[in-house]
Amino acid sequence: MKTNPEAMDNFLIIRLSSLGDVVHTLPAFSALRKKYPDAKISWIVEEKGKEILDLVAGLDKIVPVELKKWKLGSRRFWKEFGKLKKEIRNKDQVAIDFQGLIKSGLIAYISGARRRIGFHRKNLKERQASFFYTENLEEVSEKDHVIGKNLKLLSLLGIEQNGFEFPLEIPDESSENVQKILTKLGYDPQKKLVLLNVGAAWKTKRWYADRWIQMIKKIQSDRIFSVLLWGSKVEKELAEEISHASGVPLVPILSLKEVMALILRASVLVSGDTFALQAAGAFATPVVGLFGPTTPSRNGPFREHDRVIFHELECSHCYKRMCSRDECLDLITPEEVAAACLEILEMEKNA
Repeated sequence: MKTNPEAMDNFLIIRLSSLGDVVHTLPAFSALRKKYPDAKISWIVEEKGKEILDLVAGLDKIVPVELKKWKLGSRRFWKEFGKLKKEIRNKDQVAIDFQGLIKSGLIAYISGARRRIGFHRKNLKERQASFFYTENLEEVSEKDHVIGKNLKLLSLLGIEQNGFEFPLEIPDESSENVQKILTKLGYDPQKKLVLLNVGAAWKTKRWYADRWIQMIKKIQSDRIFSVLLWGSKVEKELAEEISHASGVPLVPILSLKEVMALILRASVLVSGDTFALQAAGAFATPVVGLFGPTTPSRNGPFREHDRVIFHELECSHCYKRMCSRDECLDLITPEEVAAACLEILEMEKNA
């Protein structure tokens, strides 16, 4: 069902997770705000993603939820469900579901919005979500970048935009904290800061310690200062192994805002397909992206100065979190990653 665009005063964005996907939805928010400068725009997000949205200028209301803690049918579930329904209920609003899950579609439905917009059922992670929408976008290619996919959803509101804008503002306090941390690690501002993000939530996205160590040896020079970024216990163990063998220091545990401030300051980020890579894209920090089971054209860096290391296989684009072969990661060599990193630094030098 498709209705004609009409003047709107209220919008409800539904993009619950993950952190990288929240970042990838920001250009759509920016385009929506530009089209409707006086509208009230609210955003429902998992609690962890609220810290990103706190940095977004022009967002009127953030509604944090903890759906992962909701046990279907429990007393807490009905209490939290009723509380959320009461908070977001407004028939005179447009609900836009960028998530594409049954739970996000259900949230759009309980909002009471007369217009509930979502992707074509073939573009949804859970196709049953389409039952909750009043309007669906026509089918789009899943090999195109997800930022562009999100922007296309706004065409149902008469919004057409090709450029990517990320309305993020890093607090001075976070930038100052990062500066203090780098100083303690021995960073010389005259050197190029190379940020090595060795972790990822999926095992199939984490490049091997020995490859990182070999790559680091190939880029070491007097003009480069490298640091290792990590986030979880597993990632810390990997980073410590690499640090011990290479001498590259680890940054301490950082807040999400400090991670983003660090990425903003870096000359280049080397990373797998994870939040750090998506944040770098938002800040136009050059990236060397290491891709295994996911699709670079859909999830990867998108700026001219970025580089992607990816080897196409028959089983590519599988999006598996566990794999007995890991051939896609195994084909990534220290030599090609180091070369891409040094190429970016040389371009920056000659700019």
